[in-house]
Amino acid sequence: MRNFLFLILPLFLLFINCEQSTPGEAERAAVIKVLEDQVEAWNRKDIDAYMEGYWKSDDLTFVSGGNINKGWQAVLDSYRERYKPEMMGILTFDNLNVNFMSPDAAYVSGTWALQREPDDPGGRFTLIFKKLAEGWRIVYDHTSSKEKNN
Repeated sequence: MRNFLFLILPLFLLFINCEQSTPGEAERAAVIKVLEDQVEAWNRKDIDAYMEGYWKSDDLTFVSGGNINKGWQAVLDSYRERYKPEMMGILTFDNLNVNFMSPDAAYVSGTWALQREPDDPGGRFTLIFKKLAEGWRIVYDHTSSKEKNN
């Protein structure tokens, strides 16, 4: 009987650990909600509300176009400089794929597109989310743009 317990106990503990480390649909929905809120904020031309999806920290990292912006304020400043209200267009996120690395960390890949004049830019992104006291926030953003058609 004692040997049986030594065999079963580690399997039981492994099972419990796997159950605890796999977030459920509610956590996935909470991550997606951050992105939905960002789309809504962007489409009403509210960059400040859009930035609420990001970790308000000097350690926030945003990589795009060969540049790295460190810190929430630097990312906000970059958005404000690059996207005047008339150039914001209509944002969509598609092909979202949420993967949990732990109960409080996830990465999301997807595509983004802006419908606007005179062009329709878009591309891909990979985001790392962390569950913080204020909820799920993007702590790392790597966004690329698709090649422009000639």
